[in-house]
Amino acid sequence: MYLKELSEINGVSGNEHKVREFIIEKIKDKVDKFWVDNLGNLIALKKGNGKRKVVLDAHMDEVGFMITNINEDGTLSFMPVGGIDPRVAIGKKVIINDEIIGVIGFKAIHLQDNPLKTPEFSQLRIDAGFSSKKEAEKKVKIGDYASFTTKYKEINNFATGKAFDDRGGCSILIDLIEDNIKSEYDLYFVFSVQEETGLRGAAVVVEQIKPDFAIAIETTTAGDNPELDKELWATHIGDGPALTFMHSGYVIDKRLFETLVNTAKENNIPFQYKRRTAGGTNAARYARSAYGVPAAVISIPSRYIHSPLIVIDLNDYKNTYLLLKTFLENAPIK
Repeated sequence: MYLKELSEINGVSGNEHKVREFIIEKIKDKVDKFWVDNLGNLIALKKGNGKRKVVLDAHMDEVGFMITNINEDGTLSFMPVGGIDPRVAIGKKVIINDEIIGVIGFKAIHLQDNPLKTPEFSQLRIDAGFSSKKEAEKKVKIGDYASFTTKYKEINNFATGKAFDDRGGCSILIDLIEDNIKSEYDLYFVFSVQEETGLRGAAVVVEQIKPDFAIAIETTTAGDNPELDKELWATHIGDGPALTFMHSGYVIDKRLFETLVNTAKENNIPFQYKRRTAGGTNAARYARSAYGVPAAVISIPSRYIHSPLIVIDLNDYKNTYLLLKTFLENAPIK
């Protein structure tokens, strides 16, 4: 498992190259071939018998920020890259260009007219210790990326860190490659880019592979927060991988969905249904391509997704891996 190493690499959408370089080093001698396409997707092939081509997709990018202006007082204006709630950003430490540490600031609560109102990102600033625009411009430029700086930790059977969405999926794909998985399918391991900004990386994969079907390996919302009633939970951490039957923009292919459910049941692998349909994944992009590729989603449930610190149960990670491995080795879709 490479969740720690992957989560601590900074790779906001459009800036995934360090994640890609790490993955290449781990898999380059363990696949039949690999390539990087023009958009930056890393695609690796492990050959089966050639009767079915299957895409296994995990996106490399994480949510983060981009510098949009350098202000006269040396503070930095910025906007989110991907879906981030401004409330989880205030007071958090970020790193710009893997070098410059800053803090996301907002006016103190006793200076606010309405402390209960959620601020706009345009009202927030990154304070990186610069005293003037001239000083800041020596180190930072418009278009630079900023990332959360959270370090990975394991506490009992829980893992905490940033960017588990979707470095968790990336780690599982590397695990499958390193364990030398055997399948009748030709397996195309796709480490995709720019999922968080509109499922863009997956859009160009289909043309290159023309797969028979695809599976997105994701990290998804748990929702089992104390303030929410159980019927509002999307998933619950500790109950196994989440299988999606529908989400924004796509109803999951019924044959794939039911086969994954049956695989879990027949092999006594814990699983759960994702019970809320908000959010989307690269499965929707594969399905909406010109080839209409059937697609499914297997996800690791996580608390506090798209925030500086995400929590997962490591048993869910292991069972997500086990379900995917069992499915691919049995090759039930003929």
